Amino acid sequence: MAVVDRNGNTVRYGRINTAMVGGWARGEIAEDGPFWALNLMKYRDVADYGDASDAKKISGREADDAYTPTGPLAAIGAMIAFAADVESIAVGDGTAWDRIGIVRYPSRKAFLEMQQREDFKSKHVHKDAGMEFTIVMSCLPVLPFGGSADRAPRVELRLSADAISPEPGDGLYDVEGVIVGDERVWKSASFRWLVDEVKAVAHPVTDDRGNYVMVLKPMIDRLTRSVTEGAVTA
Repeated sequence: MAVVDRNGNTVRYGRINTAMVGGWARGEIAEDGPFWALNLMKYRDVADYGDASDAKKISGREADDAYTPTGPLAAIGAMIAFAADVESIAVGDGTAWDRIGIVRYPSRKAFLEMQQREDFKSKHVHKDAGMEFTIVMSCLPVLPFGGSADRAPRVELRLSADAISPEPGDGLYDVEGVIVGDERVWKSASFRWLVDEVKAVAHPVTDDRGNYVMVLKPMIDRLTRSVTEGAVTA
């Protein structure tokens, strides 16, 4: 079911957490600083622009690529910290997630300001057309952040409804809340950099609570640097 958010954007890909986002808008965060938006993305096979654009036959992934708001992000001081394709899922709920992305925002105020920018709103139509479902979580790094500063061929992502006990070298986030998603909630997200070859999982474990274990193939990996060095640009 489509809804229209407070900025006039049509949203069909998940439920907006109006309680949390409304609290941000009212300034209920005592110390508004950086947060990391963790995005789980499931694309439509064919982008849906509505009846007026039936001739525009591109994939959901291509539509999301057209959406990527690099200009608006740069304008508010945000940056893409991590982007990866989902290569395999060992634990999940049956959703075949396509891509994972993480954006570091300088503040919740800046995040809300971006939603109102005309250059952002003009791109949002591509996200709505291409995205079948997404979960977007607001996350805060647990310091000291132990993730690798070097790129690795694969990264293991764990999401848990409970607290995760990290192993040495893992990057760990506390989940503040869900910005867009469904009724589920999460507490922790961890990242492990994998240098060895990863075997495909023949029979994934089903977990309806929202616990996930995924192997990702990164395209952009500035994750550790985005925590230890702030808003890096390269």
